Amino acid sequence: MNKWFVTAPLLAVPLLAPAWEFRGEVALEGRYFTQDSPYPQADYDTNSSAYLKPEILHEWNDRDDLFTFIPYARVDENDSERTHWDIRELSWIHVGNGWESRVGIRKVFWGVTEGRHLVDIINQTDQVDQVDGEEKLGQPMINLSLVRDWGIVDLFVLPGFRERTYAGEEGRPRTPLPVSDDAVYESSQEEGRVDFAIRYQQYFDNGIEFALSHFSGTSRDPLLIPQNLTMAELQTLLATGQLPAGSDPEFTPVYNVIDQTGLELQYLQNGWLWKLEAISRSGQGDRFYALDGGFEYTQVGLFGSAADLGWIVEYIWEDREDSLASPMASDVLLGTRFTFNDVASTEILAGVIYDADNEEKAFSLESSRRFGNNLKATLEARFYTDAQDPRSPSALYRDILRNVNTNPGLGPISRSDFVQAELVYYF
Repeated sequence: MNKWFVTAPLLAVPLLAPAWEFRGEVALEGRYFTQDSPYPQADYDTNSSAYLKPEILHEWNDRDDLFTFIPYARVDENDSERTHWDIRELSWIHVGNGWESRVGIRKVFWGVTEGRHLVDIINQTDQVDQVDGEEKLGQPMINLSLVRDWGIVDLFVLPGFRERTYAGEEGRPRTPLPVSDDAVYESSQEEGRVDFAIRYQQYFDNGIEFALSHFSGTSRDPLLIPQNLTMAELQTLLATGQLPAGSDPEFTPVYNVIDQTGLELQYLQNGWLWKLEAISRSGQGDRFYALDGGFEYTQVGLFGSAADLGWIVEYIWEDREDSLASPMASDVLLGTRFTFNDVASTEILAGVIYDADNEEKAFSLESSRRFGNNLKATLEARFYTDAQDPRSPSALYRDILRNVNTNPGLGPISRSDFVQAELVYYF
């Protein structure tokens, strides 16, 4: 991590100027799990944590230059892997005539759909922080953005790869085996490989938004490969069907070099918002294709009130081989978004993702409301139904010996239903 900070002295120069802004947020979070954990190391039903995310900003040169510093730290009651810190942003942005440069550690989001953010590939997922994959680690980058009448072109140079974070043995939800810190890279340069990306986007007067992107580099989504057993562990497994007491095999994350081309389309007209994300990726097994497409229809001023009600329908698909495919390889998302448009910014988002092949269902609820200028309360719930039970480490290795290599779907998290409440203070 230290090598990221070679630019820190340069980026810190603006702080010597007298005018700068300090703000941020601090939050307390509590989770209640409605089911017993399948893993004895994570045998608890309540968990609490807290995070701190301050921000330092400074503008100068008639607002053509901006310095941003956003560190982040979380402390978790049970999972030592969830207790972590990161630099979400440490960057300098300069605005020129028809161009913009962004240098440092930043977060960049691509995508338009709700179900899967297929094209969003610049930043690594901070999987241990939130289970929905929305939280991202800061990514070192040099980004040049060219603004023209015919569109916007973004060029990215991405030095310094970030490995995905995973819950530890005491974490919930977690993988059937803990994930090793010793990752394997396809590139001989390992995390030192420099990745590249380019994106073109355009907005049209008729309500169409279009973006085409290409990424070449180390995949942010690793393959998790079970580690080899020792001879003693293998002999015991063959003889008894169970791993010996004290065995602690892990998943090894394998990071391949990939090429991914992505497409984003969005069309807004008369309350209808049509969305599409599609990708083609090579480098992890055979080339595969995936898409997430659908619509959101908003009823404005519901029953004469200030509230809006949105209806969300999406279909999620990919043709990747079964053992490597996402749990959402042929799924339908049905959701609703209720926006009160009140002073408290009250919102409710609820939905279900239904797997058309094996009838698994993932229900989600997210709601938030502000209290005054400095407080916000959120309530979130996740429930997984009609999924197979998580496989034990012994069952996982028995399947390997029998050459059974099917997609587990939602099985690994099927007994991790939870309700989460969070209180955020903005300062």
